[in-house]
Amino acid sequence: MGQTDGVPSADPRAAPGEGAEGRTDGGTGGASAPAGPPRPARASAGAGAGPGHSAVESDAVGPTGRFRIYLGAVAGVGKTFAMLDEGWRRHRRGADVVVGFVETHGRPRTAELIRDLEVVPRKLVTYRGTQFEEMDVDAVLERRPRVALVDELAHTNVPGSGRNEKRWEDVLELLGAGIAVITTVNVQHLESIADAVERMTGIKVRERVPDWVVRRADQLELIDSSPEALRRRMVHGNIYPADKVPDALTHFFRTENLVALRELALRFVADETEEELLEFLRARHPDAVWETRERIMVAVTGAQGTDAVIRRAARIAARTKADLHAVYVASDANRRPGRDALAELHTLTDALGAQWHELQRDDPARALVDFAREHQVTQIVLGSSRRSRWEELTKGSVVQRVLRFAADGDVDVHVIARRQVELSEASDPDG
Repeated sequence: MGQTDGVPSADPRAAPGEGAEGRTDGGTGGASAPAGPPRPARASAGAGAGPGHSAVESDAVGPTGRFRIYLGAVAGVGKTFAMLDEGWRRHRRGADVVVGFVETHGRPRTAELIRDLEVVPRKLVTYRGTQFEEMDVDAVLERRPRVALVDELAHTNVPGSGRNEKRWEDVLELLGAGIAVITTVNVQHLESIADAVERMTGIKVRERVPDWVVRRADQLELIDSSPEALRRRMVHGNIYPADKVPDALTHFFRTENLVALRELALRFVADETEEELLEFLRARHPDAVWETRERIMVAVTGAQGTDAVIRRAARIAARTKADLHAVYVASDANRRPGRDALAELHTLTDALGAQWHELQRDDPARALVDFAREHQVTQIVLGSSRRSRWEELTKGSVVQRVLRFAADGDVDVHVIARRQVELSEASDPDG
């Protein structure tokens, strides 16, 4: 697999500069474990479980199997270790676990962790005069284990090795057959992140996994390590062969690259966890606000000075590292901005990195608070009311009603003065 770590790969398909956890041995060397004898089929564990599935394992696999991914910032953080350890744990509990494909890269300790797990024989493929080893998908399907360990989700299969171009396609085929899969991937191979990694590191990311494949996982676990620890492992020869260490340390494994990749991995997993939390709260605690992170909402209206209120909310969000939602409620009670004015406010929110939402509701105050609860907003930002005292008494104040509703839901409210800046011609330095 041609990974992006700045270390040349012996794989003829990889471009210069690729090959982190890739085929540094040309696909034939390394300390891959020999295939063990076939293991007898075991009793079915219920619906969706075929021959070879264990009745001991309590977390029954449904018709499409279970999918677990170990995500890391770079090679060497311990993803394969974690995968093999989890496979061994399930094996000890009685589950039928096989190694579909594990790449040890010549690391003795990694090979040791395979222990006595059954290894499905690999498929030998000749490509451009060189032999490579690939996962034999059909052999895994025929063996039909309860769990298959499949390393390097982003790997590109050797042409002619099977019906799928990518290993993630192989994995989806196993899942579709009811086989649970545990796999590994580095954050730079996620489609939404690969371009950013290329800009940061200057190294091409050729092997990519669609984000939806990773988000399909039932369990996504971050395997983390500090940049300093990774560089020490590199120096000690625990990641690459000695002849590749100097080049790796001065290119892909520079400290600033490792820090950036680590943050990308942390943020991706945090975002996925955030979605899970919101789904849980919407289903079971619709009125609760859990302050796991700050989320700020600013109300957009047609009143003058709304642009200043939006900018103020953006500054609050930036200082608290919070997401910002801009919400416009269209109703008879709201002062409707013109189409051009609303478009300008929408453009402003985009420029400030906020998410724009338009709601159609008769009660703006209730709509804002309902939105805040649904999206776990912790702070609401409003512009001060321009209504006269008589209008507030006869028609009611949206600000006051939001304050009252928000108090019931433990949401903080900031009321910002609307400031209209008057600029004279002389104030323009280019005029």
